Amino acid sequence: MSVSFAESLPRRHAPLHRPLLYFAAVNALLAVVTVVGMLVDDRVIAGSTAWFKPSKFALSFVLYSVALAWLISLRPKPSRFLWWMATVIVIAGTIEQVIIVGQVVRGTRSHFNTTTVFDTVLWVTMAVTIIVLFLATMAVAAGLSRARIGDAAVTWSVRLGLAITLVGLALGQLMPMQESGVEGIAGAHTVGAPDGTPGMPITGWSTTNGDLRIPHFVGMHALQILPLLAAGLVVLAPRIPLLRYARVRLGLLLTASGGYAAVLALVTWQALRGQPLVHPDRTTLVVAAAIAVGVGVGVLVSFASAIGNRKVVTA
Repeated sequence: MSVSFAESLPRRHAPLHRPLLYFAAVNALLAVVTVVGMLVDDRVIAGSTAWFKPSKFALSFVLYSVALAWLISLRPKPSRFLWWMATVIVIAGTIEQVIIVGQVVRGTRSHFNTTTVFDTVLWVTMAVTIIVLFLATMAVAAGLSRARIGDAAVTWSVRLGLAITLVGLALGQLMPMQESGVEGIAGAHTVGAPDGTPGMPITGWSTTNGDLRIPHFVGMHALQILPLLAAGLVVLAPRIPLLRYARVRLGLLLTASGGYAAVLALVTWQALRGQPLVHPDRTTLVVAAAIAVGVGVGVLVSFASAIGNRKVVTA
C-alpha cells in the first residue's frame, strides 16, 4: 500500500557539519561586505561592478553549505568519510573565495585570467579547486544516495537534487572552452560576444547574448530546491488530503525533478545558441511550453494515482 499518514519532516541523526556552517557564516558576512563594496567602490571589472562577483559567490556558497550540512545530518548512520568530504568542499570553496576577493582587491579578473604568470597561477589553482569541489560533492552524493532519508519523496529529492547539482557543477566547465575574444583571457561566460555585455538586474546575466552562468546556477541550486519541495509536501499534507498519500508526494517530486532537469537542459541549449534568457525565440518557447505541458500532465497523473483508494490514514 502506498497510502501513509502525513509524515513528519526527517530528523537529524548527527550534529550539523560545523565547517560547513562556519563557511556559510563567513560567506554571509562577506555578502554584507560586498554589498557595501558595491556602494562605495565605483570600479568596473569585466563589465560589472567590482564586488558583484564575490557577492554572488558568497550568497551561492551560503545556500549550498547550509543545505549540504542539513542533508548530511539526516543520514541515519553518520559517516566520517562524508564528514571529511564535506570538509574538503569547505577548503576548496575557501580557496576559491580568497582568490576571487583577492583579485577584486587587485582590480583584475579572477576567472579565465592568464594576463600574467601570477594571474595564470591563480586561475589554474581555481580550476583545480573546482574539480576537487566537484569530486567531493560527488562523493557526498554517493554516500547520501545509498541512505533512506524520510519518506520516498524526501529520499528521492535528495538523490535527484544532488545528481542535478553535479550536472550544474559540470556545466561550469563549458565556460573555459569559450573563446573570449580578449588577449590573456582563457574563457568566457558569454556566448557570441566578449564578457561585459549589458546584464539583467541582480543576476548580471546577459540580455543580449547567451550566458553559460545561467545553467550553472540553475543546476547547482537543485540541491536546495528539490529537498525543500519534498519537505513542503510533507508540511502541507495535513491540510491537503491527497498529499497524505505517499505515492502522490513521490509522483509530484519525480515530476518536479523531471521538469527541473528539462529546464536545465533548455537553458543550457539556449545559452549555447547565443540566445539571451529574456529574448527566447519561437523554438525555445515551443520547447518551454512542451516542458510545462509535461509537468502539468505529471501533476495530474500523480493526483490521479490516489483515486480508487480513498482511505487515508491520518494518525
